[in-house]
Amino acid sequence: MLHLAFSSNAYLHFSIEETIARVAQLGYRGIEILADVPHAWPAGLLDERKQSIRDTLARHQLTISNVNAFMMNAVADPRQPYWHPGWTDPDPHYRAIRREHTKRSLQLAFDIGAPHITTEPGGQLTAAQSWQEGADIFYDELMPCVEVAENLGVDLLIEPEPELLIERFEQYLQFVDRIDSERVGLNFDIGHAYCVHEDPQDWISSMQTHTRHYHLEDIADTRVHKHLIPGHGAIDFEATLREIDKTGYEGWLTVELYPYMDHPDAAAREAREYLLATLLKLEIAAG
Repeated sequence: MLHLAFSSNAYLHFSIEETIARVAQLGYRGIEILADVPHAWPAGLLDERKQSIRDTLARHQLTISNVNAFMMNAVADPRQPYWHPGWTDPDPHYRAIRREHTKRSLQLAFDIGAPHITTEPGGQLTAAQSWQEGADIFYDELMPCVEVAENLGVDLLIEPEPELLIERFEQYLQFVDRIDSERVGLNFDIGHAYCVHEDPQDWISSMQTHTRHYHLEDIADTRVHKHLIPGHGAIDFEATLREIDKTGYEGWLTVELYPYMDHPDAAAREAREYLLATLLKLEIAAG
């Protein structure tokens, strides 16, 4: 059975408690918690706030699908609020902000009962950085976080992203080949794959041993990286969901629609209806 969740990063105008209530009311069984403002920024999250998240989840019978530690709006970097601070920034002090945030996010996941966190796949390379130089920096910065993940029993998932160090699955495989840890895995974002001309249905089977979690969103046929409600773009969801089901995956499919923060309920509702209708057509059980 496949399980649908919705990411809280579409609800930046709401508290995490109200977001949980709204996502549950829409019929989702899971929620991805944003490790960022205004929901659960780990550096400033008191134990009382963590308890409030746990209590609200229990009250609304929602399960955490993932902790999203990719975005770092709290830092308010003027270059781009999601990618920076990056793993490969030339300034080691700036990279340390990303590294320590990731450690805190792993602890947050442990504290609130999440199975894993997602992080960016290295940063945006500068003109002076080669891919291998970036990969070496990313490895050195990531390994202390891998140690934390192993100690806590929380998975650390790398999410390939257009325009960042690891865009493609071959690059992901090349990078993780040097990491000897079962706690490191893949967050398979089907929209990101489509953007870099790796149509998701063609890669699901070959990446299944690495995949621990899926992000779902649609992308226009231009393949420009802009998240759309499933059914509004060009991704073949029937083929994609069929391939996911063939692998025997029984985890979370988390819908990620952060561009719809002005109307998150409507976007979440339409996405769920479309995905459930598609799964029903394919005779795939969903919860």
